[in-house]
Amino acid sequence: MKIELRFFASVREALGVTQEIVDLPDHVKTVGDVRAFLMGRGGLWMEVLSPEKALRMAYDHNMVEPGTLIEEGGEVAFFPPVTGG
Repeated sequence: MKIELRFFASVREALGVTQEIVDLPDHVKTVGDVRAFLMGRGGLWMEVLSPEKALRMAYDHNMVEPGTLIEEGGEVAFFPPVTGG
C-alpha cells in the first residue's frame, strides 16, 4: 500500500524531509504502525519518532490516535504538539 508522509516543524527540521511517498509492507495497518515502521529505519528516525517523544499525528488532515486504520493513497502527517505560524 502506498501512502504519502508529511513532516512538519521540528520533526521536518530534524529529519530533513518534508514529504515522501512510501510503499508499506502488508503488516502496516494503522497510523501507529506507520510510526513504528519509520522508526525501524533506525538512527535519526528512531530518535525523532520515538514513543518517548510527544508527537501529534494526522490522517487525511484529521487529528487521530495511533490505532486509526490507513488506506491506499492516504496521507499521514507527524508534527510536534505545538507548532508556530
